[in-house]
Amino acid sequence: MATTTPDRLPASKGRKLADPQLLKRRYAAEKRYQAYGILAILLGFTFLVMLFTSIISNGWSAFLQSKMTLDVELVPDEVAPDGKTDPDSLRRGNYTKLAREALYRKLGFEKRPDRRTRRQIHGLLSRGVDVQIRDKVIADPSLIGQTVKVDLLAHGNVDALLKGSIDRATPSDRRQLDDQQVAWVDQLVADGSLRKAFNWGLFTQGASSQPETAGLLVALIGSFFMMLTVACLAVPLGVAAAAYLEEFAPKNWFTDVIEVNINNLAAVPSIVFGLLGLAVFIAMFGLPRSASLVGGLVLTLMTLPTVIIATRAAIRAVPPSIREAALGVGASKMQTLFHHTLPLALPGILTGTIIGLVQALGETAPLLMIGMVAFVVDAPSTPLEPATALPVQIYMWATSAERGFVERTAGATIVLLLFLFVMNAAAVILRRRFERKW
Repeated sequence: MATTTPDRLPASKGRKLADPQLLKRRYAAEKRYQAYGILAILLGFTFLVMLFTSIISNGWSAFLQSKMTLDVELVPDEVAPDGKTDPDSLRRGNYTKLAREALYRKLGFEKRPDRRTRRQIHGLLSRGVDVQIRDKVIADPSLIGQTVKVDLLAHGNVDALLKGSIDRATPSDRRQLDDQQVAWVDQLVADGSLRKAFNWGLFTQGASSQPETAGLLVALIGSFFMMLTVACLAVPLGVAAAAYLEEFAPKNWFTDVIEVNINNLAAVPSIVFGLLGLAVFIAMFGLPRSASLVGGLVLTLMTLPTVIIATRAAIRAVPPSIREAALGVGASKMQTLFHHTLPLALPGILTGTIIGLVQALGETAPLLMIGMVAFVVDAPSTPLEPATALPVQIYMWATSAERGFVERTAGATIVLLLFLFVMNAAAVILRRRFERKW
């Protein structure tokens, strides 16, 4: 039987394959596609660099806060006017007056200045200084009657001036701080009384209408409670549902409908889950509005399809020979699942679970629908108390008009991105740690 070799191809085909113009066009098309791919990568990388540059340049200053060291005289008549030193009585002290008088003395005013000067001086101190002094006195009532050094928060405008957000070249009548206030700020900086320090309050304080006293504590605790709820509900329910559908459920029209709906739920807009949570958990079951538990339940519903789909894919990737070998030596289906299939599918399950948690951590729309935009000052101690979440806190700060909240918004975004980066890194590490090659 005759065979056709390359040197005996028909003349027409040989000429077509050897056509230099055709080869040139093919090579040119290949280079164009490569150029398009490189251009797409460079364009995406450029936008990513621009995004992170914008966030970091606006947010790094949120981790610093201007503080003023003053010698505060804790006058007994102002701290404890009724003579009692229990916490409830000490909370009624006039600590703002003590802080202002300490600043008068620091600026060289031996007598009480006139009203206009007092108003200018008051604009250098945060409105939250009374809480700082009060907490110090409640922690140690023996300080009453003494003069103590206290690091007090400067006003948000002073903080913005020191960080360069307020341009000194701007005319005084259009600047948040007039020339006299700027001179006082320079005087306090020169003698070391006013300085920038790490802003621990960003992580230890709750909501506030003043940017210098606003923090992420409530949002961090609320996010923790919600992620705990999601992890405790979505993971076992999702893994169990995936294991049943993949290993035990009969293949019929009913299970086909379930699979189609699970895939569809993964693409449903997140705000729909917020409406569902509002109608079911709050309106029907009467759970408290703005509670972390409700937010966790809503995010659980949203995360379940992701966990189920990822777990089914991980179980399906386990070689059938593993199941056949286990069943061949007498293991039951349940033993095969728990002793062989699930352990081998663990890397994929962990990856899908962490990706679902990361998605839930960054959601805002469903939490807005269930009222987690409440102004919460005190940190919640249980999931049933009002709270907020990191992305919701970022949204609320972004809608505030004060200049100081701009850096707070970017700073909170950096914190959220760090959490997302750590969780994604954990998914990669766990997958490589438990992954097996077949």
